Amino acid sequence: MSGLLRHREFLTRSDLKPRYDVVIVGGGVNGLSLAFHLAEYHGIRDVGVLERSYIGSGGSGRNTQVVRATYNTPETVPLYAASLGMYRTLSQELDFNVLFSTQGNLDLCHSIDTLQVEREKVLLHRHYGVDTEILTPEEVLEVCPLVDLTAGGELPVIGASYHPPGAFARHDSVVWGYASAANRRGVEIHQGVEVVGLDVSEGACHGVVTDRGPVAAGRVVSAVAGWSSVLARMAGLRLPIETMALQAFVTEAYTPVLWGLVSSMDLFVYTQQTARGELVVGAETLPYNTYSTRSTFEFAAEAAKRTIQLLPFMAKARLMRQWTGLCDMTPDSSPLLGESEVRNLFLMSGMGTWGFKGAPVFGWAMAEMLATGRVDPLIAPFGPDRFRDDRMVPDAASAGTHR
Repeated sequence: MSGLLRHREFLTRSDLKPRYDVVIVGGGVNGLSLAFHLAEYHGIRDVGVLERSYIGSGGSGRNTQVVRATYNTPETVPLYAASLGMYRTLSQELDFNVLFSTQGNLDLCHSIDTLQVEREKVLLHRHYGVDTEILTPEEVLEVCPLVDLTAGGELPVIGASYHPPGAFARHDSVVWGYASAANRRGVEIHQGVEVVGLDVSEGACHGVVTDRGPVAAGRVVSAVAGWSSVLARMAGLRLPIETMALQAFVTEAYTPVLWGLVSSMDLFVYTQQTARGELVVGAETLPYNTYSTRSTFEFAAEAAKRTIQLLPFMAKARLMRQWTGLCDMTPDSSPLLGESEVRNLFLMSGMGTWGFKGAPVFGWAMAEMLATGRVDPLIAPFGPDRFRDDRMVPDAASAGTHR
């Protein structure tokens, strides 16, 4: 019996090698998605993922698990629609249950201007085959009877957009699913290994310097979320990125009552209920730059107030814990995907508050770029050189977390 029940770790431990074909800095959902796609679809298995803490310890473990395709430009809608489609079959692809659940996203509007923005977005979504519709206040109650259409008597709901395919996926399950699948295919994942420098000479990156010594690489990929600008400076690059904090809190488990995401584009707040019954609440990014991951009482108080305005039943729920995740925000709120000015140094950066939503398609497209040199049309508009060439993709209006 003991021979049949041998213990198997999720991740195989191995010594850090002096060289890899590809070194990925950052063991979050995007770095691990890239590693999996390189190994699974391109046979590139000499890959080292270097994470200074434990996998998923950064933004991947601090997000609120929302997956959707409701964006605001001709470039971003098909990109995130493709990612949502990949999420639907991710559990089967990874042979790991990521707890994907389609529940719908309801975005409430309290002003004529906001409702008009949503109407225009719906027209764009329909052009790209994304299922979104405009609801009247009465139809809002059909989707979610818990909504107070008066919003506490302060900002009455005059309509909403509704995205039925909107979904959730368990963040740590996605991280471990990608990690275990990549590891089974030969990728080495090293936790507790910090990159303290980049080996750059003659305009090219030749590897990284870690707290355990130098590691050479044919290509290096930055997938460190809120720390992207810090890593880039090691190569002498200044990225068009600001690091900002996004806060959230969760209540104790509550009777299952809320289905799907309820958000307000005017109140800058969104709410969902997890499979365990916890109610998750998030709000806008902090209006200043910071690397602090300490959440604030002001956030908890204000976000709770706004949430109760929309969903009065939540006044009975008790806040259990709150947290902060770091977001690397570009001037146009769209990601940086591609090779940097330093040859062989690639960026998976600038995702802001949307890194988890795009992880499957980001990893797939970046793997193709590294393996073949081809830039897929889905990510071509998001090259790091777009600011120099004055071809930005402004999309801040796609979320109630951006002022």
